[in-house]
Amino acid sequence: MQVPDVASMRLLPVVLLLLCSCTRFCRPHYRKENEKKSELPPASDLLDTKCLAERHTHRSCDKVFCQPWQKCIGGTCLCKLPYQCPKNGTRVCATNGKSFLTYCQLKSFQCLQPDSKFLNSGECTGQEKFDVSLHHEGPDSVGLLRVKLTVLEESMYVCKDGWGMTQANVACLDLGNPLGALDTPDVARPDINIDECLHVSCRGTETSLTECTFTRRAGVQELAGVVCYNDSEAPPAEKAFQCVNGKRIPRGKACDGVNDCGDQSDELCCTRCQGASFHCSSGVCIPQQYRCNGERDCITGDDEANCGGAERPVTSEPNLLPLDMDTERKRIKSLLPTMSCGVKQHMHSRRKRVVGGSQAHVGDFPWQVAIKYGDGISCGGIYIGGCWVVTAAHCVRASRVRQYIIFSSLIDWIKPNTELHFRLVNKVIIHENYNGSTYQNDIALLQLKMPSLKECEMPGSVPACLPWSPYLFQPNHKCIVSGWGREKGNLRVFSLKWGEVHLINNCSQFYPGRYFEKEMLCAGTDDGSIDACKGDSGGPLVCQDVNNVTYLWGIVSWGENCGKPEFPGVYTKVSNYFDWIGRHVGRSLITQYNL
Repeated sequence: MQVPDVASMRLLPVVLLLLCSCTRFCRPHYRKENEKKSELPPASDLLDTKCLAERHTHRSCDKVFCQPWQKCIGGTCLCKLPYQCPKNGTRVCATNGKSFLTYCQLKSFQCLQPDSKFLNSGECTGQEKFDVSLHHEGPDSVGLLRVKLTVLEESMYVCKDGWGMTQANVACLDLGNPLGALDTPDVARPDINIDECLHVSCRGTETSLTECTFTRRAGVQELAGVVCYNDSEAPPAEKAFQCVNGKRIPRGKACDGVNDCGDQSDELCCTRCQGASFHCSSGVCIPQQYRCNGERDCITGDDEANCGGAERPVTSEPNLLPLDMDTERKRIKSLLPTMSCGVKQHMHSRRKRVVGGSQAHVGDFPWQVAIKYGDGISCGGIYIGGCWVVTAAHCVRASRVRQYIIFSSLIDWIKPNTELHFRLVNKVIIHENYNGSTYQNDIALLQLKMPSLKECEMPGSVPACLPWSPYLFQPNHKCIVSGWGREKGNLRVFSLKWGEVHLINNCSQFYPGRYFEKEMLCAGTDDGSIDACKGDSGGPLVCQDVNNVTYLWGIVSWGENCGKPEFPGVYTKVSNYFDWIGRHVGRSLITQYNL
C-alpha cells in the first residue's frame, strides 16, 4: 500500500493582606519570602512556546475535559443551559436564595449569573450563612483565615496542613479577588487556645470554598494564611510566568502540577513536569495524587493506565458538609451519555510486517469500508457510527451519489468473503471549503441508505472514535494505515492490507509551500517501506491510546512517490474537523466527552 500522487488524488484588585493589619511591618517579610521562592530553577526549558502562543486555559477542551455543566464548542468549554444537565441529583441552594434541582443546574446557571454561587445542599431556608474572613490579634500580628460553614455555629480557623495555592486561589475568589492568591506564607499562631481547625481540600475548579471538602482536625495545628493577588506585589515580568488571565507567578512554579495561575495556563504547555506531578502525554501536568484515582484527568487517559487494577485509596474522613460536591461532580459525569467506539470485538495478534504492508483478516479493522464506483474499489472510507461514513473529498462527487456502493467487512474484492455487507449512499456532503488544487479540507461525509426504518447501523462494523483534540497523539506515535491501494511500481492490490507508520512532525520540510499544518498531518517510516498509495485515498490512519481505544487520526489524502522516505504520506487532520462533522451527524453520535 502507498498515498496517491498529486496527479491522481490526491476590582478592583482586592489585596488580602493576611499577614497583618499594618502593611509597613508585613510587606518586607512577604517580599523576602517571595524572592526566596522565585529562586527556583527557571522553567523555560519545560515549556512549549508554540503551545503557549495558543493561550490555553482550564476552558480549553483541546487540553482538558470540560466540567459536566459545560460543553466543548470550537475548542472552548462553554456553558450548557440548565435543562441540558442530568435531572437526577440532590437539590442545592445558591447564594441568591434560589433552589436548584441539581448541582449541575446551579453551576450552569452560575455561568449566566456569576454571583449565584453554590451555598449548600438542600432547599434554601434563608437561615444558611457562609463566610470567609480574616483574623488579626494585634497591630503587628499575621492575619489568619477563618471560615463559617452553614453547618457550624461559629467560624473556625483553617489548618495549614494540606493548604496550598489550589485552596488559596478559591479562598481569594470568595474574598473578591478574581485572580486568586499571590502566596501562602507562613503565619504566626495567635495567642489563643485552639483545639481544632478545618482541613480544606479543593481541586481548584471551584468558585467558592463551599464546594470544597472540609474535615475537622483536632490537636495542635499550624494555621493557614494567604495573600490575595496584587499586581504591585507580584514578581516582575522578567522573573515571572505570564498567565493567560493576566496574573504573574514565579517562573519556577510553571509545570509543577499546581494550578498557581487559577486558570491552569501554567500547567497546559509542558514538555515535562517537575516536583510531585504527573505528565500527561498531551503536555499537561496534573497533581500526582490524580494518578490512578479512578477518574480520567488526562484527555489521553494515561493517568489511569497501568494502575495494576487498583485505584489509589481515598481518605475515609467524613466531610463536614452534608454533601461532598466533588463526589457529586463525579456522579454527574457518570450520568452523561456514553458510547462504544474504537474497540474491536476481538484482538488479532500482530504479525511480522512485510514490505508494503501485511494482509488483513476479518475483524482486524471493523471501521474500514470500501467505496465502489464503476468496476472496482475507488477509495476507502471509515465508519463513524449510525448512517455515516467519512472519506476524502477528492474521492466523491455529489452528482454520483446513486453510483456509490459502500462495503463493510470486505477483505478481498476479487474473492469476496462471506462476512461482507453493503449499503447504497443517500447523500454526499463535501466540505464547503475543499480545495481540489491544494487538498485543503479534503474531507467528506457519506450518509448511507438503510433498508428499513430501523436504527441506523452498518452490520459487522465498529465505529472508529473521532478525536476532538489535536493533542491526543504526538509525533513518533505509531499508527496504522490500511486500504486496497497500489503497491510500489503501481502494482494492483485486491486484498485489504495494513502497515504501521509513525506520525511525523512538521511536513513542511518535505512539501514546502504545499503542506498546511492546521488541516494536514503526515506519517511514514524511516525507510519508506510502509506508505499509503493510489487507491488508499479516503481510508483510515488510526491511532490507539493507552486504553486500546482506536481513534481516526487521519484520512488518506495525498503525497508523492509512494514508498520513499523523503515523501511521507499526507493525511487530512480529523481533529480539525470534529465540530464540522458534529454539525452534520450530531455530537452525541461521535463523542462521549465534552458534550
